[in-house]
Amino acid sequence: MRKWLLLVSAILLEVSGTLALRAALDHAAWYAVVAVGYAGAFGALTFVLRAGLGLGVAYGIWAASGVALTAVLASALFGDPLTATMGLGIALVIGGVLCVELGSQAAHARAGVNGS
Repeated sequence: MRKWLLLVSAILLEVSGTLALRAALDHAAWYAVVAVGYAGAFGALTFVLRAGLGLGVAYGIWAASGVALTAVLASALFGDPLTATMGLGIALVIGGVLCVELGSQAAHARAGVNGS
């Protein structure tokens, strides 16, 4: 459970840093949030990996969630476009990450059966 909370933290920090980067175009003070967000995201991701979540799974979920949340929030906060085609692309990215996760679980299950 801890590794998943850390992963959610990493995602939220990265998305915050990215949104702050957009906000910093208008107000330079937001660059402080950018630095804290990105440094915190990488720090949290490090703890996620130390907690035992596989790199491919952790990075895939982190990246896909970051893309989806950033696109939706940038649309809401900054008026960026969010089209049906973009929504399809986000769904495909999330589907790809789901395939990586399911493949990882299957590999661990096989290793447990073969390792006995």
